[in-house]
Amino acid sequence: MSETVSHRRGLQDLTLKELWQLFPIILRDYDPQWPGWYGDAAQELRREFGPYIVRISHIGSTSVAGLVAKPTVDILLELDRSLGARDIREKMAEYGWLHMGGDGAEPLRMSFNKGYTPRGFAERVFHAHVRRPGDPDELYFRDYLREHPETCRDYVALKRHLANVYQHDRDAYTDAKGKFVAETTARAPELYGARYLLEGERSS
Repeated sequence: MSETVSHRRGLQDLTLKELWQLFPIILRDYDPQWPGWYGDAAQELRREFGPYIVRISHIGSTSVAGLVAKPTVDILLELDRSLGARDIREKMAEYGWLHMGGDGAEPLRMSFNKGYTPRGFAERVFHAHVRRPGDPDELYFRDYLREHPETCRDYVALKRHLANVYQHDRDAYTDAKGKFVAETTARAPELYGARYLLEGERSS
């Protein structure tokens, strides 16, 4: 797909195949700037949601020092139950976040992105995963990788292999990692217990 064609059409006009061509799986060595990207986005989200935030956290591969990753900063945004899905979508849209998925039904699991343009990736790309407190699997997975270098090495090898196989199929790439992620996450609660189950904890 040419840049001219993709620029003239909005992302909502593209087929899934066209989207995957425009936004391929690209892995990068760890960049020490990624935590700063997270900090800037988290500050914006704090201004946006203020007292509704129970906790906001840097998750995903960019949150693990030394880990190969797609240059996309993942953010876990845990919001108080008093804020409904419609208000969440409106607030996110106001700050330029595109609703990716999740219908707003409880238990809340909504996804938003920023940095996807008709020309391809922007300089900074973000995914925001909006949850209610008490859904800490991403935090458990992050911490397990941070504290187990051998698991990190296995994860890097898997990701490199899958990126070659599914470079232009993000859904298949994510699905193929699912077993590894699930098995790793399942080991974490035994080590960390209720570390992330306290609703009063404000940041990570």
